[in-house]
Amino acid sequence: MSTQNTSSTAFISTGIPGLDNVLGGGLTRDRLYLVEGDPGAGKTTLALQFLAEGAARGETVLYITLAETEVELRAVAETHGMSLDGISVQEVIPDESLLDPSEQYTVMDPSEVELGETNNMIIRLVEKLNPSRVVLDSLSELQLLSGTPLRYRRHVLALKQYFSKRSCTALLLDDKTSLKGDQQVRSIAHCVISLQHTDSEYGAERRLVRVLKYRGVAFRRGPHDYSIVTGGLVVYPRIVAAESREIGRRAQLGSGLAKLDQLLGGGIEEGSSTLVSGPPGTGKSSVAIQFVKAVTDRGQRAAMFLFEESFNTLLNRSEGIGLDLHTPFESGLLNVHQIDPAEMSPGEFTHAVCGAADQGARVIVIDSLNGYMNAMPEAGFLSTHLHEVLTYLGQRGVATFLVGVQQGIVGSSMSTGMDVSYMADNVLILRYFEAQGAVQKAISVFKKRGSAHETTLRQFDITQNGIVVGAVLRNFQGVLTGVPTILDPDGGRHDPASAN
Repeated sequence: MSTQNTSSTAFISTGIPGLDNVLGGGLTRDRLYLVEGDPGAGKTTLALQFLAEGAARGETVLYITLAETEVELRAVAETHGMSLDGISVQEVIPDESLLDPSEQYTVMDPSEVELGETNNMIIRLVEKLNPSRVVLDSLSELQLLSGTPLRYRRHVLALKQYFSKRSCTALLLDDKTSLKGDQQVRSIAHCVISLQHTDSEYGAERRLVRVLKYRGVAFRRGPHDYSIVTGGLVVYPRIVAAESREIGRRAQLGSGLAKLDQLLGGGIEEGSSTLVSGPPGTGKSSVAIQFVKAVTDRGQRAAMFLFEESFNTLLNRSEGIGLDLHTPFESGLLNVHQIDPAEMSPGEFTHAVCGAADQGARVIVIDSLNGYMNAMPEAGFLSTHLHEVLTYLGQRGVATFLVGVQQGIVGSSMSTGMDVSYMADNVLILRYFEAQGAVQKAISVFKKRGSAHETTLRQFDITQNGIVVGAVLRNFQGVLTGVPTILDPDGGRHDPASAN
């Protein structure tokens, strides 16, 4: 008989990298674990990934099923493209002969006989194969066979001692179908992993994984998003930006437009976040694209996350204003992610954005904040999510551009659905204003933490040859109201509608 591992840091992988991260490194060897969740939460899939990881490492692994048949389990694995080679699947389920009335127990309670028979079968299988990893699916069957809470608890305790003495890491699956809802196994297990999924008013349900307890290990607390895709569970650990704070000087990124850089005091600092805000159609996305084009022209990487505009529309529109994104996209310098609002959770989005930074993107564009907010209306603390993302990107020297669409066309009281101006290091404002019988545009810098900047308003236009940042609007007053007055050279003013 093997000796049980005594170290709390002798980890083995679950086969799910994100879950290993949440667990602080993985599962401590030779312990008993509880994985609980409602039917459909992904417990079986998680268990198969856990065993497949062990089989890939040459370990002997065993799946003991008390409810599903081996054929059903193999069908589940096949849908995920997962191989069960090296995984021993053993059925410990009632025989169909129980349907015969003559086979029913009449003197003794069925649990008094069937629990002992089930227990003996489990022990025989474990002693025969001597696995290092075992999954028992599911506890609800054992609970029903036990009859009383005391007997159930003693039975699980006995299994815990049995597996630990054989240097076996055991996963017990619980589908939470017990009406009693007792905490028996939670108190016994070394670690409890809870899988939850909640319905959404529209689109896919949201799935969350929590580690409720883990003795002797510093794990990531709180909820973490996960999804079930072809291949198994994918867990998106919650970003904790404070874990990787860095101090260092940041260079400026130029836009490729001399007057825009002049307005910005030389450019945008690396590691800063920039909110580009304004009414629809003013050119907010085009300003962000200008920086994407500038950085890819220098041979550096960029990434864009689109909520409203399709990728094809973006490419064609950019080409129409003289900004070629086809070339950097085809060369691999630009990655564009089309976000499906009804399918992506905040955690998955955070994982994708931070993953782009880890892959070397120097400029990241989120277009738009309104789409981000509307895509996840039922998720709380979206601003906290975004703050963690911006901090993480800033620590890696990424220049982030957030496109915010303001409600209304003109006026000084326009606002976005989510106010992130306090988070952003820089705020660029685009405005419409009426002058000399035409609707014109203006651009200004309202906030910039990295360096000094112009406080002027400059004329702004988008042509077939690209963005044009013009002269300072010195002869106007009240541009931000949308209907300014024109100042005469002698200091007077008059209605611009009367000017020729």
